[in-house]
Amino acid sequence: MDEPIPVIRDVDWGTARLMPDVDRERAWLLTVDGAPQSYVDLDEPTHLEFEYARRLAHVVDCAAPEGDPLDVLHLGGGGLSLPRYTAATRPGSRQDVVEADRGLLTLVAEHLPVPDGSGIRVHGADARQWLAGAPADSADVLIADVFGGSRVPAHLTSVEYAQLAERALRPTGIYAANLADGAPFAFLRSQLATFAAVFAQSALIAEPGVLRGRRFGNVVLLASHEPLDLAGLARRTAADVFPARVEHGPALRRLVGDARVVRDGDAVESPEPPDGAFSIG
Repeated sequence: MDEPIPVIRDVDWGTARLMPDVDRERAWLLTVDGAPQSYVDLDEPTHLEFEYARRLAHVVDCAAPEGDPLDVLHLGGGGLSLPRYTAATRPGSRQDVVEADRGLLTLVAEHLPVPDGSGIRVHGADARQWLAGAPADSADVLIADVFGGSRVPAHLTSVEYAQLAERALRPTGIYAANLADGAPFAFLRSQLATFAAVFAQSALIAEPGVLRGRRFGNVVLLASHEPLDLAGLARRTAADVFPARVEHGPALRRLVGDARVVRDGDAVESPEPPDGAFSIG
């Protein structure tokens, strides 16, 4: 059998590369302009290489009893790692994936196709525009993992956006967003304040080194109206190769401090990562 070879293609938002993993037979790393986007093992969809992806998967794991199907809305598609995970662990789930980069979607469909009957539907659209038209009370979990290059777009950071997310979620639904920031956490603090203005409950999953300001990194913001399974999340994140903490309650309020709610008129992208924070190759 021929060895898999890298695939390089210009897509809507840059140059995408699919790089085969020499240690796993049908596994691929997807990057766009050098920034890692997804890791997909076609034979083992429950294998999640990136720590932030595992943390988002923990949210899915804790959203309902084991194996129960969920209705999940994914804003940001990449290689569809998390939709594949959810389809494998919760058969019968209905999942919509919204990805603005249609060229990237074409690349993934050609080289990393999802199995027939997976329940995954992919839409080439802007995340916020699609969310504005999404049916109300239609999702159990809404996962936002949208990066333009290595930054979260400004229009996905405002209270108006948070209100659209709340509208799409069921009353028991969970919002989970992959964000990136570093000390002094101006962006992260503003996001926590913004979602606290819309949802009754909030929490944060991050490595201690990131929370202590030692380095720039990914954090997962959680928001809901019903209490989150914080104990279950804490157990899972503490057992990861790179353990993380679940922050909530007074500790989270101290982090937010006097941060202000972000509105459309003053929304900005997440900060530019320092050189080498995420890029490879």
